[in-house]
Amino acid sequence: MEPTISRSKAIAVGTDVVWALVSDLPNMGRFSPENVGGHWVDGVGPAVGARFRGTNRNDAREWHTNATVVECVPERLLTFDVRSPFGARVSRWSYVLESTATGCVLTENWFRVGSWFIRRFLGPKVTGRIDRPGFNVHSIDYTLAAVKAFAENSGQVVGTLSAAQPESTVDEG
Repeated sequence: MEPTISRSKAIAVGTDVVWALVSDLPNMGRFSPENVGGHWVDGVGPAVGARFRGTNRNDAREWHTNATVVECVPERLLTFDVRSPFGARVSRWSYVLESTATGCVLTENWFRVGSWFIRRFLGPKVTGRIDRPGFNVHSIDYTLAAVKAFAENSGQVVGTLSAAQPESTVDEG
């Protein structure tokens, strides 16, 4: 399956440092304009089969998702499927790390896998986002830049990133 959106960023640290950041799903909220964190449901993750309960926020709207890790190769690949609290398939996310001579490249992939009903009605009602693909381009770029800044500055947040979302003008239904 090809990702709906795939974005990459070169980072001047090793895959071990970046892996520690992107595989720590409970703390990914520090790098995301929408996710605010969550917790591993059945122990410490990540590992294939590990379950994660995530919390997301858009202004006053807050919602939860359930994710299951479907691929996990430390320092290389983390993929998880996301479902709504009532079990409807929503999306798949993947982080791919590749070593380079100067550090690594981090790629974040988003796969649109929810049904037409989820995309057209339930998703926008719950999240307040009509143009999910448009927002996710912004969100992924934001997350990659935040991970890069954090990793390259010894865990210090440097400067500020704009979490402001782009205007949603296209309904990708």
